[in-house]
Parts: sequence; C-alpha cells; structure tokens
Amino acid sequence: MNHAPEYVQQLEAAAKFIEQHDDFLVVSHIQPDGDAASSTYATGWILKQLGKSFTMINEGAMPSKFSYLWGSDQVIDFSKESSQRLYQSIISVDCADFSRMGKISTLFDEQVQLLNIDHHPTNDRFGSCHLIKHDAAATVQILYDLVIHMNLVPTLEVGDCFYTGLLTDTGGFRYSNTTPEVMRIGASLLELGVQGSVIAEHVLERLTYSQTVLLQRALSTLSFAHDRKLAWLAVSLADLEITGASSDDLDGLVNYPRNVEGVEVGILFKEKARGVIKVSLRSAGRVDVAQIAQSLGGGGHVRASGCTIHGTLDEAIARMVQEVGTELI
Repeated sequence: MNHAPEYVQQLEAAAKFIEQHDDFLVVSHIQPDGDAASSTYATGWILKQLGKSFTMINEGAMPSKFSYLWGSDQVIDFSKESSQRLYQSIISVDCADFSRMGKISTLFDEQVQLLNIDHHPTNDRFGSCHLIKHDAAATVQILYDLVIHMNLVPTLEVGDCFYTGLLTDTGGFRYSNTTPEVMRIGASLLELGVQGSVIAEHVLERLTYSQTVLLQRALSTLSFAHDRKLAWLAVSLADLEITGASSDDLDGLVNYPRNVEGVEVGILFKEKARGVIKVSLRSAGRVDVAQIAQSLGGGGHVRASGCTIHGTLDEAIARMVQEVGTELI
C-alpha cells in the first residue's frame, strides 16, 4: 500500500530509533485490552528478530485470554515483580498519553528516549519519537506496517498477534474502522496460516462462568436517561467479589447498553477501588465520546473512549449523565 509521505517518514524514524538503541523496555497501557496486549507481544517479536535485548512489562497482569500469543509468558507484572532498574530506551504501544503507562514510568532513566507508537486521535505526542496514525484501526496495524517497512518477514507467531489486535479493536471486523486496508492485512494473515475462526471463538465468543454471572448482575443495573438516548451499566467492588470475576471479565460489557435500539451513548461504570470509578464510553456516532473523556482527564476514539472519576458510583453516574446530556441536546 502507498502510505502518505508523513507516515512513511514516521516509519523511517521509528525504524532508525529501534536500530540505534538497545536494551528496550516495552510497555502498553494499564489494564491492557486485546490491541495493547497484542502490540506488546508484536513489538517484542520485532526486537527479537533484530537481535535486540528487551523487557516487556505492564503495571498489572496481562489478560489471560491472550495467553495463546507468542511472548505472553515473558511479560513482567510490575505489581508482583517490582524492579529498581532504570531504562533509557522505551517503546510505548497503544498509550494515548504518558499517564496511561501508570507506575512503569518510575523505571525511566532521566536520559530516557521514548518511541510512542499509537493510533488514538487523543494522543498528545509524548516521547522523543512518534509513530502515530489516527486512522489506523489498531496499534497492531501500525506495527504490521513497521514490520513490512523494515523488510522483516512475518511469521505465524506474530501473525496471531496482528490478527488478534485487529479482531478485538474492530469488534470482530464489525466497527466503522474496518477499512479495506484492515481486510487486506487480515487476508494476508490468513494466508500466513492464522486460524481466524479459532481466535474469534476464543476471544469473542467464549464466556467464563464468572463472566456470565457478572453479566447477570450488571444487566440488573441497566438504566436510561435523556429519552433513552443514554444507557449504562454499573459494576461495584461487591459485584466482583461475589462473582469471583476479574477485570478481564468486564471486557465487552459496555456493548450491552450501547447496543440497545435508540441509544446514542452506552456507558459502563466500574468501581476499581473505593472512590475510584473507571468509565468506559461507546457512541453510535452522533456524540464524540473522546472529547467528553478528554475533558475529564481521559481519552480514546470518537466512538470508544474512557476516563476515571474520583467519587462514589452514584456520583460518577450523576456526573456522566450530565456531561453526556449536554451533547445529546
């Protein structure tokens, strides 16, 4: 594919950054999703092919559902294996802003050089080198372009990573970001031997028992406002404790309120800790939820974004109902 000159320049700069540095720290955002996890592993694969030394790390645990991917057993859970070592060469993937890396930034040397690879429109271009493509469906799409640009030959190992990231960030190739280029990359990965149907069954279709019970509880909280143009679910710490569910089990819950006919914005409120509420927003297209999230210290995409609100669940809900309501008038 013929890329825009500015993007080609970014690819060249990123390739040069990787070639000139070594002993990398690879990090994605806190509470990683499919694209963040896949991008972490794919970046590790790239560095391995180039004979580079690297460490993959995240503030917490990587989602267990992606344990079939190459490199998943090599990522350090910083919450369990804290380190005092400092790194000078960092590659961040799928992080819209510096804070999304969480506590990992404490491992950065004062002379840190950071390559920022991302696809979020709200990315604030932190770091010393940037590879950012706002219209890419997922960060793995950018990494795929980087692999081709660097004349590396994709293997089935990294192919699974690319396909998983594309699959999850396009909602199973259903969202509006499913472009012809995404489908061309997907086709090339299938030709490589990626078992798309097997990955889709594992990642999109299968539910754990705890996830099913959590869904049952969450749906009992389904509420509406603004002439049913806004709908939301809420998950409390008690819900997680009673069901035995993990943060992985929350994946996809926000789609339930969003998918109700007539709803313009769907929200999932997740109580992460006492007084800390994670808010996930999804839009049917009329409302730019990235703008709403960014105004509250978060970010994301026009149709999918998130932020954190400090307060009780009821306070967070009241605030978001008001914030979204101003956009629905």
